[in-house]
Amino acid sequence: MAKDLQQRHNEHNQPIGFDVPDWKGALPPEDVRLQGTYCRLEPLDLEGHTDDLFDAFSADTSGKSWTYMPVGPFQSRTEFRNWMTWATSSADPLFSAIVDQKSGRAVGFASYMRISPETGVIEVGYIAFSPLIQKSRLATEAMYLMMKLIFDDLGYRRYEWKCDNLNQPSHNAARRLGFTYDGLFRQALVYKGRNRDTAWYSILDRDWPRLKSGFERWLSHENFSSDGTQKSKLWDFTG
Repeated sequence: MAKDLQQRHNEHNQPIGFDVPDWKGALPPEDVRLQGTYCRLEPLDLEGHTDDLFDAFSADTSGKSWTYMPVGPFQSRTEFRNWMTWATSSADPLFSAIVDQKSGRAVGFASYMRISPETGVIEVGYIAFSPLIQKSRLATEAMYLMMKLIFDDLGYRRYEWKCDNLNQPSHNAARRLGFTYDGLFRQALVYKGRNRDTAWYSILDRDWPRLKSGFERWLSHENFSSDGTQKSKLWDFTG
């Protein structure tokens, strides 16, 4: 076991227990407003985003988008508004609406959570992409913008992604976005009446320069044909 751990550290060119002499902590995310080409992120707002989001999520008539979420599906606008009342007042998770630049409408949300500036660790979670943006440039750009803020502006050392181990699409998304699998926490949670084994993924600050360059190349207009089809996959630039 110790040999395997040492080998993993050697692969990342970092010794076990390496010193961080100048560490003073990271900054907490506050009033998150991020501008991209295809989307923008802004603080989740009860009056400004509830109707847009409910309408966007209503495109999923099966409700499967909520299978591995701790909440949903929402059966009525009132039920969703009640949840939004909690979400918009929460500081951790700290929610952001994902707004489509073309339509100006909120089409999803995501959050920073388990926020620990003193250790430089933060998680991206509570991610809900409506059918309007699933598997789109807009969704990928939203994730890139959240990473960029954390590493470039706020100074975090570790960015985490966690998911139900049964949620294969979330595993696939984490790997596509450049997260490294760290391990499995068995029987970590009970939600919606069932057990959750939680898979942990992370991106470290030393990974970010390579991933940042890859995201920017993938998101560039040159990587997409006139009908929006990608010419190269994200993995081609980050893998």
